[in-house]
Amino acid sequence: MDEVKLSLFGFGNVGRAVARVLLEKEKLFRERYGVGFKVVSIADTSGTVWLPEGIDLREALLVKETFGKLSSWTNDYEVYSFTPEEAVREIDADIVIDVTNDRNAHEWHLAALREGKAVVTSNKPPLASHYAELTEEAKRREIPYLFEATVMAGTPVIGLLRENLLGDTVERIEAVLNATTTFILSRMEMGLDFEEALRQAQRLGIAERDPSGDVLGIDAGYKATILHCVAFGPVTFDDARVKGIAEVTAGEVRRARAKGKTLRLVATVEKGRVAVEPKELPLESPLAVSNNENVAVIWTDLLGELVIKGAGAGLKETASGVVSDIVRASLRKA
Repeated sequence: MDEVKLSLFGFGNVGRAVARVLLEKEKLFRERYGVGFKVVSIADTSGTVWLPEGIDLREALLVKETFGKLSSWTNDYEVYSFTPEEAVREIDADIVIDVTNDRNAHEWHLAALREGKAVVTSNKPPLASHYAELTEEAKRREIPYLFEATVMAGTPVIGLLRENLLGDTVERIEAVLNATTTFILSRMEMGLDFEEALRQAQRLGIAERDPSGDVLGIDAGYKATILHCVAFGPVTFDDARVKGIAEVTAGEVRRARAKGKTLRLVATVEKGRVAVEPKELPLESPLAVSNNENVAVIWTDLLGELVIKGAGAGLKETASGVVSDIVRASLRKA
């Protein structure tokens, strides 16, 4: 049986969700894939815990959830003050996992690839700005660089485009890719104004304390850019035309409903074009999703219209995408 060494960067909500899946499904991975995982390092903003023999994930989760930071872990473990790039060079690992929000992570993703380490990430900005450089480096070295969880969490739209539609020519993609804006617009349809709907989303943990990435369309723009890169070829986020929902009024929502339509933040992706903007949709449209659902409608020359819909947010859902990529990278490196 192969033993695969993992180096985990980010131990917030998503990082801990990934750790729980690795714990809970350890037996399944061994029996189904013949792979055992050993987490040799975990990094949060307070430092990096590194143990070549493997870290006790249960204890790591307990320390983080009790004290809020890994640097509080003093028994049996030394906490290092590595930069991410130092860590990927110093720590012996097979797969580097990035579930951080580090906008400059492309630098240490490249360092990991050059060290012969596979990379699995849910971090969107590096791909939205440096897709060509990252994927070309991975291809040159024949090393997995996987990023399913960057778009639609665990709903496998990236895998569909990269691995399944190999005989099809993708003509266009339309998608709703941000669950926070869908929640806000849904609540506005129930009579709340934008600010009230946003506050409710923040109370429920659906919107961040700083919601600008969602309501200004930046998050959806990153995801739409990545879809273009996979389906049509490299562009960057700077090439995208993005308008969010911050200026949508209660009156606009009411008028759409009066016409039997709904407003959603829609990404349109065509060769050479990425656009994100609020659009009126018929209620029967596959894009008229609710709650935390994401959806992509993909048109190809052979299949015609293909709809893929599922959870686009949530800890378990994002962990699903990350862990699937970890398994996939492990099997490719075996």
